[in-house]
Amino acid sequence: MDLLEYQAKQLFYEMGIPVLPSQQIDHPKDLKGLKIPYPVVLKSQVYTGGRGKAGGIRFVENTIDAVAAAQTIFNLPITGMYPAVLLAEAKYDADRELYLAVILDWSARRPLLLGSQRGGVDVEATIGAMQQVVVDQEFSPFYARRLALKMGLQGELIRSVSAILEKMYQLFLQKDLDLVEINPLAVSSAGELMALDGKITANDDALGRHPDLATLQEKIPHQIKTKMLPRDLADTTLVELEGNIGILCNGAGLTMTTLDLVHKAGGRPASFLNLGSEYRHNNSPEVLRDRIQRGLELMMQSKNLKVVLVNTLGNVMLCRQTAEAIATHLQHQAGSRVVPFVVRLVGDQFDEARQMLQALNLPLFHDLDEAIAEAISLSK
Repeated sequence: MDLLEYQAKQLFYEMGIPVLPSQQIDHPKDLKGLKIPYPVVLKSQVYTGGRGKAGGIRFVENTIDAVAAAQTIFNLPITGMYPAVLLAEAKYDADRELYLAVILDWSARRPLLLGSQRGGVDVEATIGAMQQVVVDQEFSPFYARRLALKMGLQGELIRSVSAILEKMYQLFLQKDLDLVEINPLAVSSAGELMALDGKITANDDALGRHPDLATLQEKIPHQIKTKMLPRDLADTTLVELEGNIGILCNGAGLTMTTLDLVHKAGGRPASFLNLGSEYRHNNSPEVLRDRIQRGLELMMQSKNLKVVLVNTLGNVMLCRQTAEAIATHLQHQAGSRVVPFVVRLVGDQFDEARQMLQALNLPLFHDLDEAIAEAISLSK
């Protein structure tokens, strides 16, 4: 379950991670009672990235401009989703922007710390400068400092960034999360840090232990559920880069990990697609097939695409159903452009999936590093 930005920042605040003064806006008229001094930034609260490029983030200098901008944002669909809530936040002057994340690495079954000196909206630049540290024993401040050093930070910034990483990890652990991300983590000219944006993905299977997280989704106003496209398709959003390897995964943490590993192995992602994790609540194979087919149709539009790497986990999607979805896509593509597939699956029904994909002459891997190496080889 993904949280909206304002919900993630509330958890940041409770954990002591620095966030800006902000106010939830349920209607444009709420801005007439804004308690934050201008200038402010208005942000669309939707379950997707790319809000800035789509016009869902706007800076305003006064109440008249704020009300007009809010009316526009409320009626602006971003990948099929309309916001039911906006976040009004104080403006912050950043001297530089960093990227930090704590994710669950399903392949290694360990938490993973990620960091980059290139935070912000440039996804490819962020991935290219990504550093990582695997938490392979009981967590200690050593892991956070190690990542800060690998990021190339110096002086007081090592201590301050490490302190935030420690709090992110505490939140990750306490709430049984799959992902805690701050992008960007702004650094002011005075060296102060501020989480300008945040993303949290909760583990659906652990929500029973955290009723406070489970109720967050219930607090989203009904209009966001009625205005958006069907949830099973609205999350199918392709992010285009400049390489030649298309990447399709399920789950934000797995997607980021796969992108990072492909880049570190010398590959160049052409695009990536996160299928999302909601499928575990819907046992219909048609939902999975539709998601994968729509995603691959978008991915195939790239002229630079040379190979598609599929990496999904069977605790969310059965291996056999993923293989069936890929087979259906290939049948529909018969006679058109042929792009090789490399498939890595983990979970139940792996043998059934292998037999199905072998009939299509598609390589199926259980080891992610081997799958990445094969995809990079085919991309050259």
